[in-house]
Amino acid sequence: MTELAATELDVTEDAFLGGQLRLTQPRSGHRAGHDAVLLAAATSAYAGARVVDFGAGVGTAGLALARRVGGIDLVLVEIDPDLARLARANAAANSIPAETVVLDVTADAETFAASGLPPDSVDVILTNPPFNDPARHRASPDQARQSAHVASEDTLQAWVHAARRILKSGGVLTLIWRADGLTDVLAALSRGFGSLAVLPVHGDASSPAIRVLVRAVKGGRAPLRILQGLMLNDLLLNEESDVPKKQVQKNVREILEGRAVLPLAQP
Repeated sequence: MTELAATELDVTEDAFLGGQLRLTQPRSGHRAGHDAVLLAAATSAYAGARVVDFGAGVGTAGLALARRVGGIDLVLVEIDPDLARLARANAAANSIPAETVVLDVTADAETFAASGLPPDSVDVILTNPPFNDPARHRASPDQARQSAHVASEDTLQAWVHAARRILKSGGVLTLIWRADGLTDVLAALSRGFGSLAVLPVHGDASSPAIRVLVRAVKGGRAPLRILQGLMLNDLLLNEESDVPKKQVQKNVREILEGRAVLPLAQP
């Protein structure tokens, strides 16, 4: 555990990707989980690509991608200085080269450029923006958790705009969002992006989608594709009860352990 983590924050050290990645993160507030790992597994990249993780938190999605795809030029963008320091320490602890930038994703172009992210300079962006609807989501009293989870009315538009500005033509944006907000995602991506592919994520086959993973290409012109949904769990008959129990599907377990990727990462 880093000196920072031990002395300044109440933290835990947690394993991701079946132990391939060990991350220090705050015990309270926003904590990384399946969304970040699924986002990384849905992102295509290649050695030498400049890859930016918007709203990186402690670095989970970006570092998981870098663990799978060696040689990427990774930048972790995070507004919270404490989380950014943990992201920097996590990259070092896992021997993954990465630059960490303390930056508000909604900042103007000049601020981005001053941080080393000028227009048309990035190949790949992945992001898990705050996406809970404040009208329907009871805000957490923990300010860090609230800012990481609750979106304002213009959060999505602002983050997509920033991505569009710094991506090269043909660059790829991959994001995860609430499934019931898919129309907002499509609207935000309607300017400047195309070749969209949408992967719905369901808790199980009996439930509506809870998330959507979306891949978009700056300047892309191919038609929208809706991919077969990902079912996180199987429903198994419980012999002692009429209530079925859930079990993580084998293919999902392989993804969470870093042994498989999602179709969005195989364009």
